[in-house]
Amino acid sequence: MSACAAKLDVELKLWREQPLGAYPYFIFDARYEKVRQGGLLMDCAVLIAIGIGMDGKRSILGISVVLSEAEVHWREFFFSLVTRGLCGTQFIVSDAHPGMAAARQAVFPAVPWQRCQFHLQQNAQTYVPRVEMRIEVAESIRSIFTCADLASAQARLKERVLFYAKSAPKLAAWMEANIPQGLTVYALPAAHQRRMRTSNAIERVNQELKRRTRVCALFPNGASLLRLVSALLCEQTAE
Repeated sequence: MSACAAKLDVELKLWREQPLGAYPYFIFDARYEKVRQGGLLMDCAVLIAIGIGMDGKRSILGISVVLSEAEVHWREFFFSLVTRGLCGTQFIVSDAHPGMAAARQAVFPAVPWQRCQFHLQQNAQTYVPRVEMRIEVAESIRSIFTCADLASAQARLKERVLFYAKSAPKLAAWMEANIPQGLTVYALPAAHQRRMRTSNAIERVNQELKRRTRVCALFPNGASLLRLVSALLCEQTAE
């Protein structure tokens, strides 16, 4: 069994390290799995990157299993992609995890960044003062994101911030500071905007991984997690 695993590891390592090329659009995210490390049960992060090439096709660019989403891990992951030939990146989509953000700014400092609108919707709920306001706030934010152009979205945001200034001042301040990060997508061609508003392309990958990894519940080590995730994503790529 160990010989088979070793042979598989070699093949999967070759897949993970295959040369890359130009990918104008770049999306990344992380998910967590339970792993036993040194006798302790820990949550390990699985970093995943997807690129959309010049032909419009999506490709899984790379994965990494690390102890956390600290900046050092994201930075090493990004550098590994660049080392393999990733170039031509013109637009990035992700959430706003601090470690991820710091690494992105260090490795891709001049590339426009779109904060995932789905995550922004979720983050906003933390600042809603009353449960009964949640649906209304979600609809308000959605009305900003569905505007026809940037000027309309900015005007709608200003209106919503003023609307909540008294009834939910913390929400209003958060919206004013954070929602503009979800409007970068208006710089893209209209035909591309709908798909690049969120990191949903990776969310679908994560859902499939969750469906397949939940039967394991706990991985004996990081190598076994990397092996399974690599095999699953390699299979998805082939399909």
